[in-house]
Amino acid sequence: MILRTKILPRNISDAAVTIFTLLIIPVVYWFELFVVMPTFHDLWSFWYNFHFIMGTIIFINVSANYAAIVLCDTSIKGRLMPMTKQPQWHYCATCESLAPPRSWHCNICNICILKRDHHCMFTSCCIGHHNHRYFLMFVMYLFIASLYATIYNSFFIWARVDFSNFMSLFKVIFPLAMLLVDHSFNQTYLFLYLIVLITFVFTGALLYFHIGLLLKGTVTYERNRNCKEYDLGTVMNIKTVLGEHWYLVWISPFITSELSSDGIKWNKAASMKAK
Repeated sequence: MILRTKILPRNISDAAVTIFTLLIIPVVYWFELFVVMPTFHDLWSFWYNFHFIMGTIIFINVSANYAAIVLCDTSIKGRLMPMTKQPQWHYCATCESLAPPRSWHCNICNICILKRDHHCMFTSCCIGHHNHRYFLMFVMYLFIASLYATIYNSFFIWARVDFSNFMSLFKVIFPLAMLLVDHSFNQTYLFLYLIVLITFVFTGALLYFHIGLLLKGTVTYERNRNCKEYDLGTVMNIKTVLGEHWYLVWISPFITSELSSDGIKWNKAASMKAK
């Protein structure tokens, strides 16, 4: 793995979203385990300890996969590129370098990214060949965490917030604005509940979309152009993104799983069928 040396956000929108993400993840972890969970189970009882351990495992996986996304350099920087143009390669005038197939320039990162899928505002970096695995696991664990939390939070909030009057509608629609008027713990809890609920819906949609791309052996850029030439079949498509130990990577980002491609040379569906 080549590490990125410039990990700071490059524009205001990236900075705002990234800072919010870095703050809200530990805050929600604290909220769920030290505010919500003790109302259902006695502190340090068997079931509290069970949920504490499960929540901590999820939190570690969310944090570690996030760090791996940010630290893993998936650009063409530091990789040897040919001096003469190869088939399906293209010249990037901004980078002043030849770029391999499936590589596209990111105007925010200001460099070409190997098998670029998209630029992620939550991490202030691009999702490409070498950090694609960590992105998928990050989204998966966020989805699990938000689903887990939403179930408990729904009972927790319903017992504390009065939804019988018109003002309650404003509390739900404008939770952050209402915090300026209502400084109560319940309003803060409602704000966190809605953040978790939105995360659950958003990550669920993201997971559905990106698993579809994974199984078809494509990325967002190629999908938008109906490119299917790198679809090598379900198993090979999964290995291309998750590596040889694809069935273990969900356990931890620290598990080594060698990718089938270096991000520069690619097999095509037609050539694989010919073999």
